[in-house]
Amino acid sequence: MMNVSSWSIRNPIPAVMLFVLLTFGGILSFKAMKVQNFPDIDLPTVIVTAALPGAAPAQLETDVARKMENSIATVQGLKHVYTKVQDGVVTLTAEFRLEKPVQEAVDDVRSAVAKVRSDLPSDLRDPIINKLELAGQPVLAFAIASRRMDDEALSWFVDNEVSRKLLAVRGVGAVNRAWAASAGRSAWRWTRCACRRWA
Repeated sequence: MMNVSSWSIRNPIPAVMLFVLLTFGGILSFKAMKVQNFPDIDLPTVIVTAALPGAAPAQLETDVARKMENSIATVQGLKHVYTKVQDGVVTLTAEFRLEKPVQEAVDDVRSAVAKVRSDLPSDLRDPIINKLELAGQPVLAFAIASRRMDDEALSWFVDNEVSRKLLAVRGVGAVNRAWAASAGRSAWRWTRCACRRWA
């Protein structure tokens, strides 16, 4: 069998041409390769949102959050549970080990919540259970404040002026507005901008 190294030394021109051809082909392939900034990844993470309008955070923590946490904690493959309690809303994020199938994680969490549904307040809205969608997450967030506008005027300004201009930007898929804080005469609002890459 012919030794490739010896043959290349005796015939340098074909070896150099082959090397140049492979390099040129690699450069063309690299430039043609598509890069996705936000790849479609399915992580076994489930988000549970339960709303009880008018309830204080302390009440939600005792009557809703802890009961759902204790039930979800029994699910096999669970890694972490994160809880966020706000006025009238409880959000639980259940993170599972990577080997856990996403749909199985969603079904297990749904069953765990259903087990304690009768123990939760009767006026609690049905919990919303969804898997974590990374592609739909906002990629930009803006805080808008005004000392001259009241709540209604600021809401109108964000919805009719800011949102329209953001939606006119190429690649922006959605713009959502949500309260962040309100202190004194300053009204703050978060504007979340979800962008997607256009082909």
